[in-house]
Amino acid sequence: MAAQRELYDAIVIGAGIQGCFTAYHLAKHSKKVLLLEQFFLPHSRGSSHGQSRIIRRAYPEDFYTQMMAECYSMWAQLEHEAGTQLYRQTGLLLLGMKENPELKIIQATLSRQGVEHQCLSSEELKQRFPNIRLARGEVGLLEVSGGVLYADKALRALQDAIRQLGGIVHDGEKVVEIKPGLPVTVKTTSRSYQAKSLIITAGPWTNRLLRPLGAELPLQTLRINVCYWQEKVPGSYSVSQAFPCFMGLGLSLAPHHIYGLPSREYPGLMKVCYHHGNNADPEERCPAAFSDIRDVHILSGFVRDHLPDLQPEPAVMEHCMYTNTPDGHFVLDRHPKYDNIVIGAGFSGHGFKLSPVVGKILYELSMKLTPSYDLTPFRISRFPSLGKAHL
Repeated sequence: MAAQRELYDAIVIGAGIQGCFTAYHLAKHSKKVLLLEQFFLPHSRGSSHGQSRIIRRAYPEDFYTQMMAECYSMWAQLEHEAGTQLYRQTGLLLLGMKENPELKIIQATLSRQGVEHQCLSSEELKQRFPNIRLARGEVGLLEVSGGVLYADKALRALQDAIRQLGGIVHDGEKVVEIKPGLPVTVKTTSRSYQAKSLIITAGPWTNRLLRPLGAELPLQTLRINVCYWQEKVPGSYSVSQAFPCFMGLGLSLAPHHIYGLPSREYPGLMKVCYHHGNNADPEERCPAAFSDIRDVHILSGFVRDHLPDLQPEPAVMEHCMYTNTPDGHFVLDRHPKYDNIVIGAGFSGHGFKLSPVVGKILYELSMKLTPSYDLTPFRISRFPSLGKAHL
């Protein structure tokens, strides 16, 4: 008689930051959890690698700002457990025209939510940050608690914590088949597993897993060029000189959503990126990632116009994957047909900082608990173009 197959409380597919925090919450609640990753860890094929991400509460939407309050606490808790620094407070400087509608909405949200911030005039910006050059009428909104998350360190800390809590992490195992049911069966390139519930946090590979299950989300996969620019005077834009993270919101000489982080990860190099990219196939192992560098030309113009103490050509270029939804909001929901299959997807280039709460929500959905937050903005049903034929 064959031995009975081991039954997990939950299997999580995808060991990026969202999958890791989901598995972490499951293991914290003494659930028997298996975290599967198709690539060998660590890897740079997805959306969670690299050394740094911005953390902020500055959002137009109240619900993200509210979620971030708990995220800050959870990041601090993980720091304490790991015994290593994962967050560096630098402040986040939002830059835009004085009458910019988004800037006004964000300021109103921060005020409503009681988040400490300062409004800086053009003159005040010039005094505090003389190495930022702005046009007349451009102002700043400084969120004091904004800063940098150390992404690689956070992933390692989470994976270590999952194992210490009794969770199992299997890397180098690609999922080749999911058989829905109770239990759900997950077949990988190595073997098959069974669990009471399944959570899919597979980033750009989400629809590849969902299509055989009769679902497809309106996700667009982009490859982003991540650029680092050399300081003309070493340290002039560094963390040690109290230079903040920044985001541009419709400056007169620049497009929307150029952002930057103070120099630290590469000595003497500042990270300045454009929050847009090119359509990409995540399966391309050696993509022509930098063949379309229109965004790099845009960034060069921004650096030349606004950051005069940087060389206007990138010294280092890396890349990262975004998986975007049409409205820029996440998908945090159960599969429409199989209620023990949970989906976390479409983090649209701003999910890393929110991953502690995302993981908590996905844990709650997988265990059929009442979610801690209103999930209306994150439901699959908000996409009217998805008829029943897709689901």
